[in-house]
Amino acid sequence: MNSTSAVPSDLAAWIDRIRGRDMPVFARTVDALRRIVGDERASASALSQVILKDAPMTTKVLRLANSAYFNHAHQGINTVSRAIVVLGFDPVAQLALSVALIDALLGGGVRCRVHREMARSFHAAVQARWAIQRRGESLGEEVFIAALLSRVGEMAFWCFGGEQAQALERCMSQGGVREEEAQQMVLGFSLRHLSAGLVREWRLGSLAAAAIEGDVRSRGPERAVVIGERLARAAEEGWDSAAARRAIREAADYLALPPSAVSAEVVANADEAARVAAFFGAPEAGRAIPRGAPFTAAPEPEAAAVPAAPDAALQLRILQDLAAMSLERVAIADILQLAAEGVLRGVGCERVVVALLTPDRLHLQGKMGLGAGGEALCARFAFSMDGDPDDVVDDAIDSGKACWVNPARVERGGTERLLAVTASESGFVVPFGSATRRIGVLYADRNGRLLDDESWRAVQHFALQASLAVALCAADGGSG
Repeated sequence: MNSTSAVPSDLAAWIDRIRGRDMPVFARTVDALRRIVGDERASASALSQVILKDAPMTTKVLRLANSAYFNHAHQGINTVSRAIVVLGFDPVAQLALSVALIDALLGGGVRCRVHREMARSFHAAVQARWAIQRRGESLGEEVFIAALLSRVGEMAFWCFGGEQAQALERCMSQGGVREEEAQQMVLGFSLRHLSAGLVREWRLGSLAAAAIEGDVRSRGPERAVVIGERLARAAEEGWDSAAARRAIREAADYLALPPSAVSAEVVANADEAARVAAFFGAPEAGRAIPRGAPFTAAPEPEAAAVPAAPDAALQLRILQDLAAMSLERVAIADILQLAAEGVLRGVGCERVVVALLTPDRLHLQGKMGLGAGGEALCARFAFSMDGDPDDVVDDAIDSGKACWVNPARVERGGTERLLAVTASESGFVVPFGSATRRIGVLYADRNGRLLDDESWRAVQHFALQASLAVALCAADGGSG
C-alpha cells in the first residue's frame, strides 16, 4: 500500500481492502473452485479447466501431485486430469486453492515478515497433517490446507499492510509486548481476527474456521491444526526449549503416545515442511523453518513443466493415459478433457476447443476451451451445419477429414466462418467420433502463430484416441 492510499480504519475495512484490491485474482480463483467443489454434479473436466487456465498453477499442482508427500502411490502424473484420478477430486482442488494463495502473496510486497509467516504456515500444515494421520484418520489433506489457510490474515497483512505493517513491526521489535497486544495497540484488532474474517469472506472451509475460532479443548480434526501451529511457533525458540517440550507433550497427549515416541518425528517434520514449501514455490519460506538438519530444496519433477513447444515424451505419456482410460470405460467427457490437455501441454498449442454436435446434428457448439483465451473462444465457437463441402467446418463433420487451416487455405476460401470466430489464419480442425458418425471436432491453434508438421500429426493422434474411446463407448451401448 503506498503512502497516498487511504488506510483502512477497522477490521471490516481491512477485510474489504484485501479481498477487493490486494488479492482480487485469488478471490476469483476461490469463487471458481468453490462453485465446482460445492456442486455434486461437477466433473473432473470442470476442475481441470479452472487449473489449466493458469499455466504457473498447472505447473505447481503437477509438481505437488508428483511429490512423494502427496502421491503415496508414486504414480507418474503428467496431466491435471490424471492427478484428479490418482489423488482425488477434492485433494486436487485443495492443492489448487493453496497454490493460488501462495502465488497471490508472493506476488505482493514480499518482506521478511511474509516469509516468516509463510514458514509458520507450512510448518504448521505439515505438523497438523502428521498428527491427524498418526491418529489413523484419513483427513490429512483437509487438515493440511486448513492449517495453511488459518494464518491467511497474518500473511496478507504483512504482504500488503504498507505503513501500518511497518508501524506494527516497530512496536513488536521494542520488546516487552506480546504480538497480539502490539496488534491491538496499532490496529485495534488482532491479525487472528483478520484471518477469521477472510476465511469467512472467502468461505475457505469450516475446518479452517473451526481451527481459528473453535474450542481449544476439542479433540476433532481442528485440534490437529492447533497442535501444528503450536509446534511451529515453539520450534522458533529451538527444539530444546521449554516451549518446544510443552508442544511435543501436547502432541503426544493428542496421539495417546509418550513424548519420547513422537519427538524425533516432530523434528523430522520440520525438514519435510521445508521441502513442501519449496514445492509450492516458496523456498525462502522453507529456509526460514527451524530444522534439525541442513535443508536442500528438492528438484522439480520433469513432469511438472508446461512446455512451450511440442514435447514428444509428454505426448506419449498422455496418449498412454488416454488408452488406459478408454479401456477402463471412463466417461467420454473426461476422455475429451484429457485429449484437449494433451494438445495444450504436449503439443504446445495455445488455444484448444472441443466442440460437439447438438443432438439434432444441426449445430456444432464449443463445449470445452483450454489455454490462454480458450474459454472465450469456446463460447464463440458455434456453427450451423449447412452441408457446404467447401466450408472447413462442414467438411470436417461430413467427410471426416482433418483440415490444417493456413494462410494459403485462407486465400482459397472455405475458412470465412471459422476465421470470423477464431481470428487466427493458422489452426487445426480435426473431427472425432466413429467412422460412420462424427460427434465433434478438436480445434487447436497458437493464437495466430504458424503451426508445423509435427504438431499437425500429434493433434491427429489425440483426436484418433478420442475417437477410439467413442467407439468403445458405443460398443457398450452408452454415451459415457
